[in-house]
Amino acid sequence: MTDTPKKSTATTDRRPDCVTEVRRGNTVLVVSGYFKQGTTATAADKMMKVLEAESATGERTAHAI
Repeated sequence: MTDTPKKSTATTDRRPDCVTEVRRGNTVLVVSGYFKQGTTATAADKMMKVLEAESATGERTAHAI
């Protein structure tokens, strides 16, 4: 029996905004990403919001130790 990958039901003529390929042994994972069209926030803006929210919690995470 073979595994058939599920295809998205959404059809689009857009090319992905980013594509990441990760190899693990004989497996290749390909992830395509799309950003919201018409947005004014940059990736840096979004990351800053994440960091500010994380900082506001006061929790120490594994990467902060």
